[in-house]
Amino acid sequence: MISQSLSQKFSQKMSPRQIQLMKLLQVPTFELEQRIKEEIESNPALEEGNTDSNNEENEYKEADDHEKDDNSVDFEDYFPEYGEEDQTYRSASDGYQQEDKPTRQIASNDSNLQDYLERQLNLVDLPTDLDRIIGKQIIGSIDEDGYLRREPISITDDLLFSMNLQIEEQQVLKILAIIQQFDPKGIGARNLQEALLLQVQGKLKEPEKLDEFRIKDLKIAEIILRDYFNEFAKKHFSKLAQNLNVDEEDLKSAYDEILKLNPKPGGGYVDNDALVVQYIEPDFTITNRDGELEMTVNSRNSPDLHISEGYKNMVRNLKRKRQSGKLSKEERETAMFVKQKIEAAQTFIDSILKRQSTLYNTMHAIMMMQYDYFLTGDTRYLKPMILKDIAEKIEVDISTVSRVANSKYVQTEFGTKLLKEFFSDKVQNNDGDDVTTVEVKKMLSNIIDEEDKTNPLSDEALMELLDKNGISLSRRTISKYREKMNIPVARLRREM
Repeated sequence: MISQSLSQKFSQKMSPRQIQLMKLLQVPTFELEQRIKEEIESNPALEEGNTDSNNEENEYKEADDHEKDDNSVDFEDYFPEYGEEDQTYRSASDGYQQEDKPTRQIASNDSNLQDYLERQLNLVDLPTDLDRIIGKQIIGSIDEDGYLRREPISITDDLLFSMNLQIEEQQVLKILAIIQQFDPKGIGARNLQEALLLQVQGKLKEPEKLDEFRIKDLKIAEIILRDYFNEFAKKHFSKLAQNLNVDEEDLKSAYDEILKLNPKPGGGYVDNDALVVQYIEPDFTITNRDGELEMTVNSRNSPDLHISEGYKNMVRNLKRKRQSGKLSKEERETAMFVKQKIEAAQTFIDSILKRQSTLYNTMHAIMMMQYDYFLTGDTRYLKPMILKDIAEKIEVDISTVSRVANSKYVQTEFGTKLLKEFFSDKVQNNDGDDVTTVEVKKMLSNIIDEEDKTNPLSDEALMELLDKNGISLSRRTISKYREKMNIPVARLRREM
């Protein structure tokens, strides 16, 4: 018996223009010029500067009216196999992946990670000079992402062949354990499990900086990473909860602590002696004109890009030769090259234009939804707003709004703000009205500011005072809000 079955499979793939747009949306204003410069340097068909746009429009309009005269080349006539998409340009873009969380750039006086680690090594009182040599060899073997992927036996071999030193593997492991205590936490790990575990253990070594809830969450996280890493990696949450004998809330809190850890501990390192100064150039400006809000977009977000006139002339010449006779192999190759460059340039230009409209539409929607706030600067007027609200208003994907909100700034009459600050969840007060978490945090901050510093308020006391102000929250939620505002626990706020 022969059986047949029919199945459908749906897959979605971003086009080169979509990929290009996703990349450009994340670029801040002060980096856009450099990004454009790089594109111009890599693509001679792309130029920046003023052109006679009207003449250009008329030129192409006439070309359409006269069935594509000498002003254009029908590339599909030359290369029908390339008619749908520029394969070269596509291959350079298909590998694009977006991370939700932005990377941190941390400055240091040291030129690289190895220098920073060696400086810390020099501060350690090691028993012998040989230990220091081993330490430098280990540091030199650490990858840029902070991992030590070489086996101890390989390090001993290096020392034997390069310096004629006979070293045991145990000596290497002993010094490695010391280096793994260095900053950044997780450095020198041999795999992801060890990197995460080292970071958790590093936090637990400073309990004075933590409250009881975080200590509990980190201890659970330590057990998960040490004893149940496979279950964690496979997200077997029910099995984890059973093995750990914890409820769902505690497991989620521990899981969240793990998600905060850095999977690439060498991605940035801190030098306390160095100051980090980041220049912020606003993407938008909102001004109050006699009770009416006026929004402008930074002019640097609107570069004047166009296709090179030289490449247009090449297209015209190829068209004439095509009409007068058959193109040679070299001319066909030239036509193919020109096609790729022009299509890549046009893709970039279209992405820049789409970036401009997306930025404008996103900011305008935010301004209209938070109108009273932008008029007054009073956070009490901030309305609960999530990414989905704006995405639906401007008819784009939530991820698009997220990219704009996480990387763009607006200058107001009361300061320069990151767009992400205007998004917040809501809680209901005791009267059933919606209140933003921003306002709740402000209320909490005000209560702490006014407390008796000789006898600061516990989280339980804060919970009771918020309840009197009409906001009922759990003690754990109070603790999380306080941590997000970088407010320490009561005992650390106490003053003599």
